Amino acid sequence: MAKVGILGAGTWGIALAVLLCKNGHEVTVWSKLEKEIDMLREKHEHNMLPGVEIPLSMKFTLNAEEAIKDQNIVVMAVASKFTRATAHDVKEFVAPGQIIVNVAKGIEEATMMTLTQVIEEEIPNADVAVLSGPSHAEEVGRGLPTTVVVGAKSQQTAEYVQNVFMSPVFRVYTSPDVLGIELGSSLKNVVALAAGIADGLGYGDNAKAALITRGIMEISRLGTAMGGKAETFSGLTGIGDLIVTCASMHSRNRRAGILIGQGKSYQEAMDEVQQVVEGVYSAKAAMKLAEKYQVQLPIITQVNQVLFEGKSAAEAVKELMLRDKKSELSVASWT
Repeated sequence: MAKVGILGAGTWGIALAVLLCKNGHEVTVWSKLEKEIDMLREKHEHNMLPGVEIPLSMKFTLNAEEAIKDQNIVVMAVASKFTRATAHDVKEFVAPGQIIVNVAKGIEEATMMTLTQVIEEEIPNADVAVLSGPSHAEEVGRGLPTTVVVGAKSQQTAEYVQNVFMSPVFRVYTSPDVLGIELGSSLKNVVALAAGIADGLGYGDNAKAALITRGIMEISRLGTAMGGKAETFSGLTGIGDLIVTCASMHSRNRRAGILIGQGKSYQEAMDEVQQVVEGVYSAKAAMKLAEKYQVQLPIITQVNQVLFEGKSAAEAVKELMLRDKKSELSVASWT
């Protein structure tokens, strides 16, 4: 049995907490929101996860030290825009070498850093890993099967985290490509906004398949330029996570995209979804990275223009369709 602290009582943090409790581990969940902790203590149910029963053994606290001190693993499950502030606030409680597993998805716009890099900068004495893959909280909380990847700098850490999270319904692979895992899981949210926009415009399954296919090409192009491994982007945290985020109504990015395609602003869409839409925060960072690494990202460029420059969704799709003619394969030639 391991002792695990979960920082963040949103849907993903609670779904993982339920999984870990069922795996037989001692789980303590922290949130700085008193109303959230009171709800969980009293009802043993999260209002955004209907039907997901929270085990009575799960502990809840408003004291971050209680969720971190003496824990074998600390799971960072706050929304991406709160990762740095949370890491800064709790760093005094983290022991040297303590494992922190980031499960949020995003790129910090101001610094263009991945979230594990943000945590490492704020808590340099921690052993920071990442867990990601096609894993909507609504399904993980209900015990529906899926498969994810844990990335870490050392094989020992990756395999330890793998053993703690692994279950008959939650298969965990390991990988040394922490950067690739984080880039794939962050950039797919921007492409999922595009897929949602296409749905909102009524463009159908063909358009979505094209966006997914060309979207993973953009993610791979930027990710490998930054040092990620090509194999990662064809795996669970690349194409796997992209498919589920573009196709599922559990996806807040897809749902927000649908609303944008129907004519709402990104702020109106986020207000209606009532959850953090990570793709909105990663979109600008992706463009800065594309400029830095001199990589073309046509779909992500158009998403940025729709979100932040007032371009209509229909005009963005038209521009994508009428780009200069190209060959699909850059390395193949006719003999």
